[in-house]
Amino acid sequence: MDRFLDLEYSPTAVARNAAVNFRMVAYMLGLLIAVEALLLTASTAVAAFYGEGDFLPFLISTGICAAIAGALLFIGRNATKPRRRETCIVVASAWLMFSLIGMLPYLIGGYIPQVADAFFETMSGFTTTGATILDNIEQMPHGVLFWRSLTQWIGGLGIAFFTIALMPGFGIGGKLLFLSEATGVIHANIHPKAGTMSRYLWSVYICLTLGTALLLWVEGMTLFDAVCHSFTATATGGFSTRQASIAYWNSPAIEYTLIAAMLISSINFSLYFFAFKYRFKHLLRDQETRFFLGSVLVVALIIAAALVVCNGYGIEHAFRSALFQVASCHTTTGFATDDYLTFPPFTWILIIYTMFAGGCTGSTAGGIKMMRLVIMWRGFKNQFQQIIRPRSVQSIKINGHIFDNQLISTVFVFFFSFMMFALIGWIAVMACGLPCLEALSTTISSLGNVGPALGQYGPEFSWAAMPATAKTILAILMLIGRLEIFGFIIALNPATYRSSWS
Repeated sequence: MDRFLDLEYSPTAVARNAAVNFRMVAYMLGLLIAVEALLLTASTAVAAFYGEGDFLPFLISTGICAAIAGALLFIGRNATKPRRRETCIVVASAWLMFSLIGMLPYLIGGYIPQVADAFFETMSGFTTTGATILDNIEQMPHGVLFWRSLTQWIGGLGIAFFTIALMPGFGIGGKLLFLSEATGVIHANIHPKAGTMSRYLWSVYICLTLGTALLLWVEGMTLFDAVCHSFTATATGGFSTRQASIAYWNSPAIEYTLIAAMLISSINFSLYFFAFKYRFKHLLRDQETRFFLGSVLVVALIIAAALVVCNGYGIEHAFRSALFQVASCHTTTGFATDDYLTFPPFTWILIIYTMFAGGCTGSTAGGIKMMRLVIMWRGFKNQFQQIIRPRSVQSIKINGHIFDNQLISTVFVFFFSFMMFALIGWIAVMACGLPCLEALSTTISSLGNVGPALGQYGPEFSWAAMPATAKTILAILMLIGRLEIFGFIIALNPATYRSSWS
């Protein structure tokens, strides 16, 4: 894969690059939006089955989506093969267009009448953030609830990734499209063909979703609730069909099942492929996974002890409540069974850390990602070792892979970019009238695709009272976070659209 990328960015290839091929951009966007039309068709079928009045809004939305897809495919006919710049533009544009089209059922049906609210809800869905502006979730028709959950499930592994699995005709463009969307630290190349690789990983994703749905159904949820929550749990999204979220069922069995689903979904999916095909040593020895699970357990135990001592919880209740809230925030899911704002105040800092850290690379979780934190920690250690022993050669080795200085620098640049966008977002949201704590926590929550925040936007509350401008800013931060910053910057960089990249 490194050789593949070197070919794309070699001096010879750069010299050959012409201006952006917008015909190819239109063609690839047309294919992606055609997939959204299929997703809307599925929601239309659910609406027709329950007959609650949302059938027509979904039918109209599906028609509009199909018409847009058809127009783009017509414009992009006979397009040449894409390059990396086109796929970067396509991915950023696709996430935005999916959200703009995906909000149509809410607007047409009058379920979310304000454009800013509908855009926020849809972007929160596709980016698997999970923050909501709805205060009447249980009054929504089944088709709308299914669509909310489906947007998160598709957004979990990625819109482009799903399309590559569904339409193997992308060819070499499929690999470029995958690399433009999956902007993690490293990519496990489990198969040389992007279409085959995506189908392998989607098979794991589907099996996990089906298993979670079956367990939730057996444990007391209705089949509809079980399916919707399996969508949002495996996507680490957090949308629920109930206003009280998972606390509605008050079931330890359901809570432990969802804890397992959230944690499993926050581990690199390629490890499961290797575990099934070869042996489980790849999963058990993965340092990022061990670091992530260790972090979840340590933070949960600290909070559980605080709940026993300060809040008078029983031991099992304290452990289950702490583990669920920590797993939900660390995996950036956003489900809730308890209000962590009632926990001892020092635990809020730990909760913010889990939102900030996120899950593992190659998973459906958001946040900084544990691999980047591991690399930065070891980079700090190596720097001090270099000061003490100037002649020593320091390197970072994780899972047998030695990270070169360029990749390490990229990780630090990503961290700096994350903090820069968090600071800008914090200031912008405060300028909209939010208090300091709420502005900071909602910014981090949106940029990390987490969902709940602190203060009046905590797990017990929706974000409906927020000004429309603040919702729009936070929705954009959700997109930036889901594209892991670099994809967003490349799409907006004027140099991307010049005749050559230098």
